[in-house]
Amino acid sequence: MHETPIALPTHSPDALLPSEMAHRAEEIGKAKVERDAFSMFVLAVLAGAFIAWGGVFYTVVTTAGTVSLPFGVTKLLGGLAFSLGLILVIIGGAELFTGNNLIVMALASGRIKARQLLRNWILVYTGNFVGAVGVAILVYLAGVPEQAEGQVGEAMRHIASTKCSLAWSHAIAAGIGCNLLVCLAIWLCFSARSVADKVLAIVFPITAFVATGMEHCVANMYFIPMGMLTEISSSGNDESVISIGNFVWNNLLPVTIGNIIGGTLLVGMVYWFVYLRLDDTRNKRSETK
Repeated sequence: MHETPIALPTHSPDALLPSEMAHRAEEIGKAKVERDAFSMFVLAVLAGAFIAWGGVFYTVVTTAGTVSLPFGVTKLLGGLAFSLGLILVIIGGAELFTGNNLIVMALASGRIKARQLLRNWILVYTGNFVGAVGVAILVYLAGVPEQAEGQVGEAMRHIASTKCSLAWSHAIAAGIGCNLLVCLAIWLCFSARSVADKVLAIVFPITAFVATGMEHCVANMYFIPMGMLTEISSSGNDESVISIGNFVWNNLLPVTIGNIIGGTLLVGMVYWFVYLRLDDTRNKRSETK
């Protein structure tokens, strides 16, 4: 008498392979652009707030106290603290502009249209800005800049001043480096099977981008307005470079351009070319037969 073979479960605890990750990224990108506008905007506001909280944590952790740590150690701790932002975005669920640069993979495969991608990017970018500035206002009203006898506020002004003084070449290059690492962190999360997997995948790339001084447009939507708020309440400086004009022209615009290049071309399109290009070619050939 033959025994009926037992069907084994299809779920595997192993991480997804890169080729499987590419298909997962494509499906996620398609789902993101098909979400209704209101939900997309609300999730974008959340993401902006989450990244801002990472920025708050970073500033408090790296503010010099009575005992200064070595440069590298301070940068490492700051990067680990800032990782909070993307952990909240990925695990909690939110729409982050820099991460959504990977939607280009679905566009390249013909799964979505360019107008859908642009709609997502515009809504999410705007929502990220609202969320980040909202946290800056909340942190200011909560008195966080006054901590450590005002040293936290001084650190906030210093961060904003430095970011508003960047040359375009510096800002674009730092933007490319930043989103290359951010999108790699998200790419690694596509392979994850658990929350712990995702957290570990996020921490090292994000810590690296922060520790090396790269520039993230959504983080800067918090850092620079935060510096503006603390400067208003301080004695003031007529020669300060912290201004709306410098914020937009010297930082936000070139950093955003760099982020798009790093995320779309150096991560999204590279992995699409390697893992999805041939699938796409085969699909188009089968459609013509």
